[in-house]
Amino acid sequence: MLELDDIILRQGDFTLHADFAIDQGRATTLIGPSGGGKSTLLSAIAGFNAVSKGQLFWDGVRLDVLPPAERPLAMLFQDYNLFPHLTVARNVGLGLTPKLKLTEAQHDQVAKALADVGLSGYEARKPSQLSGGQQSRVALARVLISDRPIVLLDEPFAALGPALKVEMLDLVKETLITNRRTVLMVTHDPQDATYLAGQTVVVADGIAHAPKDTRALFSA
Repeated sequence: MLELDDIILRQGDFTLHADFAIDQGRATTLIGPSGGGKSTLLSAIAGFNAVSKGQLFWDGVRLDVLPPAERPLAMLFQDYNLFPHLTVARNVGLGLTPKLKLTEAQHDQVAKALADVGLSGYEARKPSQLSGGQQSRVALARVLISDRPIVLLDEPFAALGPALKVEMLDLVKETLITNRRTVLMVTHDPQDATYLAGQTVVVADGIAHAPKDTRALFSA
Protein backbone atom coordinates (compact mmCIF):
# COMPACT_ATOMS: atom_id res chain seq x y z
CA MET A 1 0.00 0.00 0.00
CA LEU A 2 1.15 3.52 -0.84
CA GLU A 3 0.26 5.86 2.02
CA LEU A 4 0.36 9.66 1.94
CA ASP A 5 0.03 10.46 5.62
CA ASP A 6 -1.05 14.10 6.05
CA ILE A 7 1.44 15.28 3.41
CA ILE A 8 2.01 19.01 2.87
CA LEU A 9 3.99 20.24 -0.15
CA ARG A 10 5.10 23.86 -0.42
CA GLN A 11 6.64 25.67 -3.38
CA GLY A 12 6.73 29.43 -2.89
CA ASP A 13 3.13 30.56 -2.33
CA PHE A 14 1.74 27.20 -3.49
CA THR A 15 0.63 24.59 -0.96
CA LEU A 16 -0.78 21.13 -1.61
CA HIS A 17 -2.27 18.77 0.98
CA ALA A 18 -2.66 15.00 0.46
CA ASP A 19 -3.91 12.45 2.97
CA PHE A 20 -4.98 9.12 1.45
CA ALA A 21 -3.79 5.62 0.60
CA ILE A 22 -3.67 3.56 -2.59
CA ASP A 23 -3.81 -0.22 -2.51
CA GLN A 24 -1.05 -2.18 -4.16
CA GLY A 25 -1.76 -3.16 -7.74
CA ARG A 26 -4.30 -0.38 -8.37
CA ALA A 27 -4.23 2.03 -11.30
CA THR A 28 -5.04 5.57 -10.24
CA THR A 29 -5.27 8.68 -12.38
CA LEU A 30 -4.64 12.22 -11.16
CA ILE A 31 -6.74 14.88 -12.82
CA GLY A 32 -7.37 18.57 -12.24
CA PRO A 33 -6.65 22.06 -13.57
CA SER A 34 -3.24 23.03 -14.93
CA GLY A 35 -1.00 24.24 -12.14
CA GLY A 36 -3.07 22.42 -9.54
CA GLY A 37 -0.18 20.31 -8.29
CA LYS A 38 -0.54 16.95 -10.05
CA SER A 39 3.04 16.81 -11.31
CA THR A 40 4.28 18.29 -8.03
CA LEU A 41 2.66 15.43 -6.15
CA LEU A 42 4.21 12.78 -8.41
CA SER A 43 7.62 14.43 -8.05
CA ALA A 44 7.27 14.39 -4.28
CA ILE A 45 6.45 10.68 -4.29
CA ALA A 46 9.50 10.12 -6.51
CA GLY A 47 11.70 12.18 -4.17
CA PHE A 48 12.41 15.17 -6.40
CA ASN A 49 10.24 17.57 -4.36
CA ALA A 50 10.69 17.72 -0.60
CA VAL A 51 7.80 16.99 1.73
CA SER A 52 7.25 19.92 4.08
CA LYS A 53 5.06 17.98 6.51
CA GLY A 54 3.76 14.45 6.90
CA GLN A 55 5.14 11.09 5.88
CA LEU A 56 5.11 8.83 2.83
CA PHE A 57 5.04 5.04 3.18
CA TRP A 58 5.19 2.00 0.91
CA ASP A 59 4.16 -1.24 2.59
CA GLY A 60 4.98 0.29 5.95
CA VAL A 61 8.45 1.48 4.92
CA ARG A 62 8.96 5.22 5.08
CA LEU A 63 9.91 6.67 1.68
CA ASP A 64 10.19 10.40 2.26
CA VAL A 65 13.53 9.96 4.04
CA LEU A 66 15.04 8.05 1.10
CA PRO A 67 16.82 9.57 -1.92
CA PRO A 68 15.09 9.07 -5.29
CA ALA A 69 17.37 6.23 -6.41
CA GLU A 70 16.49 4.16 -3.35
CA ARG A 71 12.71 4.44 -3.72
CA PRO A 72 10.89 1.43 -5.22
CA LEU A 73 9.52 3.26 -8.22
CA ALA A 74 9.99 4.19 -11.85
CA MET A 75 8.84 7.51 -13.29
CA LEU A 76 8.05 8.71 -16.78
CA PHE A 77 8.51 12.49 -16.82
CA GLN A 78 6.66 15.01 -18.99
CA ASP A 79 9.89 15.74 -20.88
CA TYR A 80 10.68 11.96 -21.06
CA ASN A 81 14.14 12.44 -19.46
CA LEU A 82 16.00 10.67 -22.25
CA PHE A 83 19.78 11.04 -22.38
CA PRO A 84 20.68 12.67 -25.71
CA HIS A 85 24.12 11.02 -25.97
CA LEU A 86 22.71 7.50 -25.55
CA THR A 87 21.02 5.39 -28.19
CA VAL A 88 17.40 4.36 -27.87
CA ALA A 89 18.45 0.88 -26.75
CA ARG A 90 20.76 2.23 -24.05
CA ASN A 91 18.13 4.68 -22.82
CA VAL A 92 15.70 1.80 -22.41
CA GLY A 93 18.40 -0.36 -20.82
CA LEU A 94 18.64 2.13 -17.98
CA GLY A 95 15.36 0.67 -16.76
CA LEU A 96 17.27 -2.52 -15.97
CA THR A 97 20.57 -1.22 -14.66
CA PRO A 98 22.29 2.18 -14.47
CA LYS A 99 25.61 0.54 -15.35
CA LEU A 100 24.36 -0.41 -18.83
CA LYS A 101 26.34 -3.63 -18.87
CA LEU A 102 23.52 -5.81 -20.09
CA THR A 103 23.43 -9.57 -20.38
CA GLU A 104 22.15 -11.25 -23.52
CA ALA A 105 18.83 -11.86 -21.77
CA GLN A 106 18.59 -8.19 -20.84
CA HIS A 107 19.30 -7.14 -24.43
CA ASP A 108 16.38 -9.37 -25.40
CA GLN A 109 14.21 -7.61 -22.81
CA VAL A 110 15.11 -4.23 -24.33
CA ALA A 111 14.29 -5.47 -27.82
CA LYS A 112 10.92 -6.83 -26.66
CA ALA A 113 10.05 -3.61 -24.84
CA LEU A 114 10.79 -1.60 -27.98
CA ALA A 115 8.74 -4.01 -30.06
CA ASP A 116 5.85 -3.64 -27.62
CA VAL A 117 5.82 0.14 -28.12
CA GLY A 118 6.18 -0.16 -31.89
CA LEU A 119 9.83 0.87 -32.17
CA SER A 120 11.63 -2.24 -33.41
CA GLY A 121 14.56 -1.18 -35.55
CA TYR A 122 15.08 2.09 -33.68
CA GLU A 123 17.64 0.70 -31.23
CA ALA A 124 20.64 2.60 -32.67
CA ARG A 125 18.97 5.99 -33.04
CA LYS A 126 19.51 8.94 -30.72
CA PRO A 127 16.59 10.83 -29.13
CA SER A 128 17.19 13.82 -31.42
CA GLN A 129 16.32 11.60 -34.38
CA LEU A 130 12.87 10.81 -32.98
CA SER A 131 9.56 12.64 -32.95
CA GLY A 132 7.99 13.65 -29.65
CA GLY A 133 5.62 10.71 -29.82
CA GLN A 134 8.47 8.29 -30.47
CA GLN A 135 10.44 9.73 -27.55
CA SER A 136 7.46 9.19 -25.26
CA ARG A 137 7.31 5.56 -26.34
CA VAL A 138 11.03 5.07 -25.64
CA ALA A 139 10.47 6.46 -22.15
CA LEU A 140 7.49 4.15 -21.70
CA ALA A 141 9.56 1.15 -22.80
CA ARG A 142 12.15 2.01 -20.13
CA VAL A 143 9.42 2.04 -17.48
CA LEU A 144 7.87 -1.20 -18.75
CA ILE A 145 11.05 -3.24 -18.26
CA SER A 146 11.88 -1.91 -14.81
CA ASP A 147 10.93 -4.16 -11.91
CA ARG A 148 9.89 -1.37 -9.55
CA PRO A 149 6.50 -1.95 -7.89
CA ILE A 150 5.37 1.70 -8.21
CA VAL A 151 5.12 3.39 -11.61
CA LEU A 152 4.51 7.13 -11.95
CA LEU A 153 3.41 8.44 -15.36
CA ASP A 154 3.27 12.22 -15.86
CA GLU A 155 1.07 12.87 -18.92
CA PRO A 156 2.92 10.17 -20.85
CA PHE A 157 0.78 10.13 -23.98
CA ALA A 158 0.06 13.81 -24.58
CA ALA A 159 2.10 13.78 -27.81
CA LEU A 160 0.33 10.75 -29.29
CA GLY A 161 -2.65 10.60 -31.62
CA PRO A 162 -5.89 8.97 -30.39
CA ALA A 163 -5.32 5.50 -31.87
CA LEU A 164 -1.73 5.18 -30.67
CA LYS A 165 -2.70 6.57 -27.27
CA VAL A 166 -5.22 3.75 -26.84
CA GLU A 167 -2.55 1.22 -27.83
CA MET A 168 -0.18 2.58 -25.18
CA LEU A 169 -2.92 2.63 -22.53
CA ASP A 170 -3.63 -1.02 -23.38
CA LEU A 171 0.08 -1.75 -23.01
CA VAL A 172 0.11 -0.15 -19.57
CA LYS A 173 -2.85 -2.31 -18.59
CA GLU A 174 -1.34 -5.52 -19.96
CA THR A 175 2.23 -4.99 -18.79
CA LEU A 176 1.87 -3.12 -15.53
CA ILE A 177 -1.61 -3.41 -14.06
CA THR A 178 -2.11 -7.12 -14.72
CA ASN A 179 1.26 -7.70 -13.02
CA ARG A 180 0.07 -5.92 -9.86
CA ARG A 181 2.20 -2.82 -10.31
CA THR A 182 0.83 0.28 -8.61
CA VAL A 183 0.35 2.92 -11.32
CA LEU A 184 -0.32 6.63 -10.83
CA MET A 185 -0.88 8.58 -14.04
CA VAL A 186 -1.41 12.31 -14.50
CA THR A 187 -3.80 13.19 -17.32
CA HIS A 188 -6.00 16.07 -18.44
CA ASP A 189 -8.28 13.76 -20.41
CA PRO A 190 -11.27 12.20 -18.59
CA GLN A 191 -11.47 9.58 -21.35
CA ASP A 192 -7.93 8.41 -20.52
CA ALA A 193 -8.84 8.22 -16.84
CA THR A 194 -11.99 6.23 -17.55
CA TYR A 195 -10.21 3.88 -19.94
CA LEU A 196 -7.25 3.13 -17.68
CA ALA A 197 -8.13 3.40 -14.03
CA GLY A 198 -10.81 2.33 -11.64
CA GLN A 199 -10.13 5.26 -9.37
CA THR A 200 -9.16 8.90 -9.75
CA VAL A 201 -7.60 11.51 -7.48
CA VAL A 202 -8.86 15.04 -8.14
CA VAL A 203 -6.14 17.63 -7.49
CA ALA A 204 -7.59 21.12 -7.15
CA ASP A 205 -7.68 24.12 -4.83
CA GLY A 206 -4.62 23.00 -2.90
CA ILE A 207 -5.93 19.52 -2.12
CA ALA A 208 -5.24 16.10 -3.60
CA HIS A 209 -8.54 14.48 -2.68
CA ALA A 210 -8.91 10.85 -1.70
CA PRO A 211 -9.45 8.48 -4.66
CA LYS A 212 -12.97 8.08 -5.99
CA ASP A 213 -14.49 5.65 -8.46
CA THR A 214 -13.58 7.00 -11.90
CA ARG A 215 -16.80 6.23 -13.72
CA ALA A 216 -18.95 7.57 -10.88
CA LEU A 217 -16.82 10.73 -10.77
CA PHE A 218 -17.28 11.55 -14.45
CA SER A 219 -20.88 10.46 -14.70
CA ALA A 220 -21.96 12.81 -11.90
